[in-house]
Amino acid sequence: MAEFTLELNDDQKQVRDWLHGFAEDVMRPAAAEWDEREETPWPIIQEAAKIGIYSLDFYAQQFFDPTGLGIPMAMEELFWGDAGIALSIVGTGLAAVGVLANGTEEQIGTWIPQMYGDVNDVKVAAFCSSEPDAGSDVASMRTRAVYDEAKDEWVLNGTKTWATNGGIANVHVVVAVVDPGLGSKGHASFIVPPNTPGLSQGQKFQKHGIRASHTAEVVLEDVRVPGHCLLGGKEKLDERLARAHEKARAGGGERVKNAAMATFEASRPAVGAMAVGTARAAYDYALEYAKTREQFGRPIIDNQGIAFQLADMRTQIDAARLLVWRASWMATAGKPFTSAEGSMSKLFASETAKKVTAQAIQILGGNGYTREYPVERMHRDAAIYTIFEGTSEIQRLVIARTLSGTPIR
Repeated sequence: MAEFTLELNDDQKQVRDWLHGFAEDVMRPAAAEWDEREETPWPIIQEAAKIGIYSLDFYAQQFFDPTGLGIPMAMEELFWGDAGIALSIVGTGLAAVGVLANGTEEQIGTWIPQMYGDVNDVKVAAFCSSEPDAGSDVASMRTRAVYDEAKDEWVLNGTKTWATNGGIANVHVVVAVVDPGLGSKGHASFIVPPNTPGLSQGQKFQKHGIRASHTAEVVLEDVRVPGHCLLGGKEKLDERLARAHEKARAGGGERVKNAAMATFEASRPAVGAMAVGTARAAYDYALEYAKTREQFGRPIIDNQGIAFQLADMRTQIDAARLLVWRASWMATAGKPFTSAEGSMSKLFASETAKKVTAQAIQILGGNGYTREYPVERMHRDAAIYTIFEGTSEIQRLVIARTLSGTPIR
């Protein structure tokens, strides 16, 4: 187990600088255009694929970094470049992780390459979990998967929402209810292969921020997928459902639920790192602006009102990064989040991104409020971090329940 450290090693620094160069030279110049177009930036994704950033191999290398800092370091640099484009680049990873976490070796080898395509024909994938009435309340999920034993097929019906790459994906990973009596433990994940009849894109959302990332509803109408598209296989599912029923009969339902929450908890530091990247981008721009913008015959950074804001911004960003790195290291080291450290990191980093980007606009004054300057876009992008992967209110609930040991509502 690697010791916790605040210093990146030489290999990590090399990767960080490589990612920073791509973010600065390729993503930044294209950010405003794709934000205005509100379209998936396919050319940028292809450029990322050409140099190896848009690939399973790259993310696997970062994920298996023994220090735990590979993923948060990568997320911070890419989202420093531009949040919308970065989400288009990393969004496929959500579906890939779903297959890696639950799939068999054969499923992993079959479907993940199809999620990414190749450098000449890049593809994307979508992870479909949220529903119009089941966002934070996953137990209220309505999408059903019914097994047709005669044909060895699963039939999926329902509507998913807020799906990154939904409808335009080559491969969709869909979470559905197979045993309604078990609540969130009665869910299973399914691969919907390319061009499967019955799957269609519903509403494409016109968003406040991260507009270069495609977000849409996915409608499933009698979608039939072969039995081998159930992630993990039916034998494993039947065993898991039987154990869940046994625990429920024995009064262990709450323990099962908490174990599921721990899984979500482990993924939240990555979102925190995205928020840190956006906050740092706004701070960097505001700092340089304050050094060169003159009022009353001197740079505005000479004024305490501006300088103190920048001091607070940098302090909050560094504090957020430390919480993200601590949680990422703990997850990799197998240390339990006894104080909901994963949610702490996501909560603080998300709120910091909103606050810091707003302060950046204030430092730029009227210029900051215009689309001619990037801090306006960064502020719009930052709003999502307190919403997706669990709202700030849900993070506070998780933290409070963990600390108190009581079912606070």
